[in-house]
Amino acid sequence: MSRKTLIILGVIAALIAGGGGWYFLGNSGDSVAASRPAGASETITGHDMTMGNPKAKVVFIEYAAPMCPHCARFNNDIMPEIRKTYIDTGKVFYVFRVFPIGAPDGVAEKLARCLPKAKYFPFMDQLFHSQQQWDPEYGVQDVRGALLQQARIAGMSEDQFNACNSDTKEEATINKVASDGQAKYNITGTPTVVVNGTNVSPGMVPGLAEMRGYLDNALAGKNPR
Repeated sequence: MSRKTLIILGVIAALIAGGGGWYFLGNSGDSVAASRPAGASETITGHDMTMGNPKAKVVFIEYAAPMCPHCARFNNDIMPEIRKTYIDTGKVFYVFRVFPIGAPDGVAEKLARCLPKAKYFPFMDQLFHSQQQWDPEYGVQDVRGALLQQARIAGMSEDQFNACNSDTKEEATINKVASDGQAKYNITGTPTVVVNGTNVSPGMVPGLAEMRGYLDNALAGKNPR
C-alpha cells in the first residue's frame, strides 16, 4: 500500500469468511486508563503494546498495518537496529498501534491480541516477515485460510481463531485507536512515526539515518524534525 494512500473514514471493508464487518476507522470502544511516561506529553493507554522504559524522555509511536509492504520493510530493515540502540537501552519508549488499511489488518490484530501478551510482538514480526504468504496484495485468494495457518504457527487452534475473529469488542477498540490517531496526528498512510507528539513521517517512510536523527534530536531536547 502506497505511503501516500488516503485512508477513507467510515468505509466498510469486505468480510473475511468467519468474521464480522470491519471499519477502517469507526466508532469508539471502551476507554482505558491512561498514564504518561516521564518527560513525555503522549498519553499511553493500558491497551497499547509497548517496549522499553516507560520512564524514558522520548516516546516513539508507530502506527502500522500488518498487510502494508512499507510497514514490513520498516519492521524488518529499520526496527531491529532502532530497538537495539534506543529501545533495549532504555533511551526510548516504543508504542505500537495498528492502523488498518484493509480488513485483514483488523483480523491480524485481533489474533495477536488473543495470544499471550509475550507473543504479541513475535506474532506481528512473523506476519511482517511472511506477508507474501497471507496478504491479498500479493495475490493470496484464501486470506482466512492463510491467516489461520499463521495463527496455527503461533500455537492457536481453529476454534480459537474463530473466537478471536468474532470479537466485535476488540474490533471497536481497534477502530477507536485508528480514529484517534488519524484525528490527532493527521495520519494518511502507514507506517506513520510519531516522536514525542510530532508526526515525523508525513508522506514518506523514514530510513535508518532519518530515524536516528529524529530520536537523537528528541533525546537532546530538540524538535525531532
